[in-house]
Amino acid sequence: MGKIKVEKPDAADVDTSVVKEEDTYDEKLKNANAISQPMASKKLTKKIHKLIEKAAKQKSYLRNGLKDVQVRLRKGETGLVIFAGDVTPVEIMCHLPAVCEERNIPYCYTPSRKDLGAAMGVKRGTVAMMVREHPDYQDLFDKLKVELSALPIPS
Repeated sequence: MGKIKVEKPDAADVDTSVVKEEDTYDEKLKNANAISQPMASKKLTKKIHKLIEKAAKQKSYLRNGLKDVQVRLRKGETGLVIFAGDVTPVEIMCHLPAVCEERNIPYCYTPSRKDLGAAMGVKRGTVAMMVREHPDYQDLFDKLKVELSALPIPS
């Protein structure tokens, strides 16, 4: 009745072929819902993710989550609003683009909520986020504000 020694497999013996490849931008667009307009292009999405990474380093300059963004919009906070395009059910956030338009806040959709969470530095995805101005990333913020304002608003 002694202990049985179990040999652990070496790192070289472990099968790594099961690793799932990242979906491409076009595959992520297929999962987007019907109201996801204006959708950010692939290049614009990369710029948005870069801004989110920089904003995540600053405390309270990145608001994430549906409830937090709703509260901040209601209180009159300004910035850039980013929505995830693959949200289900759509009814939980379909009113927010209209609120952004009323308050002249630029907004857009990105294809994946998991990518938004990853850009923020967490494993969990997020439905909506607001990025506020900060001197550390002011130039990138201004460029994105102009680009998001130029996107066509759906009618």
